[in-house]
Amino acid sequence: MVTLGKNMRSVSIVGVGCTPFKDFEEHPETQGIGEGEAFGYAALEAITDAGLEPRDIDFFYHGSANPYLVGDCITPNMQVADWFGVRAKGSVHHSEACCTGYVALEQAVMAVASGAYDVVLTGACDLASTLPVEHMPSHIRQDFTLDVMIPSLDKIYDRAYGRPLDGAFGVSFDNWINEYSMQYDLTADQIDDALNGLTKSLRRGAVLNPLAWYETTVEEDAKAAGFDTADEYLKSMYNPRVTQYLRVTGFEKKCDGAAAVVVMPTEKAKAMGMPYAPIEVLGTGASAVEAGLLHNEHWATELAAKQVYDLTGVSPDEIDLFMCNDFFLASEIVSAEECGYIPRGEAWKYAIDGRTAFDGDKPINPHGGRCNFGHAHGASGIADIVEAVKQMRGVAGATQMKKIPETAFLRGFGGSQNVRCQILRTVA
Repeated sequence: MVTLGKNMRSVSIVGVGCTPFKDFEEHPETQGIGEGEAFGYAALEAITDAGLEPRDIDFFYHGSANPYLVGDCITPNMQVADWFGVRAKGSVHHSEACCTGYVALEQAVMAVASGAYDVVLTGACDLASTLPVEHMPSHIRQDFTLDVMIPSLDKIYDRAYGRPLDGAFGVSFDNWINEYSMQYDLTADQIDDALNGLTKSLRRGAVLNPLAWYETTVEEDAKAAGFDTADEYLKSMYNPRVTQYLRVTGFEKKCDGAAAVVVMPTEKAKAMGMPYAPIEVLGTGASAVEAGLLHNEHWATELAAKQVYDLTGVSPDEIDLFMCNDFFLASEIVSAEECGYIPRGEAWKYAIDGRTAFDGDKPINPHGGRCNFGHAHGASGIADIVEAVKQMRGVAGATQMKKIPETAFLRGFGGSQNVRCQILRTVA
């Protein structure tokens, strides 16, 4: 059993919960609920999944990527406790952009590993498809137009020395995949085929997942638009390039959602006889490279991956499942190679051949990822963890991998700077 550091105890995930990742105003199951209710939905599901009661929670973490803009609130952890029965329990709110969910797991694990608490709930919630109406109850929302979002993006950059306004964010979309294409002498068409291959595989998984945004496959969309094949559709005016490489289907699908997990000491979980085998968090690697620097995602991923492999002693060939933040789709190809899950220079071929699909031999994001499952900003990282745990339990339903994974690698990325790399393993 792995300990997380000197004098620290092993920690495992024992419960998971997740709302649908939809437009809450449009989806019948979630229509009319606000952030507190959504967080409570996921939290109560995770607590119940662990076979526990709210009174068993010692402390909770609440995350969201941008609570002021998207939630019209400050310190939202103080506003959600009543929704899942933990009034007066200690809590912390945190925000690390789209890496929030991965940081949420890291902080909860460290709180339990240190001995400060025994049972910790950690989760995140963002209603990212709409905006709040100022001074109104949180379930009253309005359309989310891009012109409202864009002015806030420059706030994640060092404005003294970095690129002003939104310059660096746009460059970052293509930065790493452009480096990759030059390194392996790939043409724009080869990159296009690889990204479109990912889209087909990921959409197929999302359609089979009842929590995911999309409910039609790319093939069905192509037929409805009058095309004979999915590839013709994906390369048509219906799916234009919006950067040098990335097409519309290669970007996040903004939605609303919340997710949560419960962690406790591994030995305690084994002694209590939890409903499912504990999923041990072997360790976390962490890095943050300033957003305005070229190759920042590559650099930060390299550092964090090395940390977690060094900490845990796990080797890349032990990884059965790879989850990654792919709010621009190219991240799947480049991060899977950087973290050792797929051989260098080969991931683009795996994508074209469908090998990264949930039923392939090297699955990545079986739930569909940010572009197809949906992207609820800070909550998406926790949703990745929920999916990994379900796959490792063998309860992922229609998208269950052919071989139940024992070891999963999660690569979180957000704010164009924060990276967390985490390794999970089923406790025998």
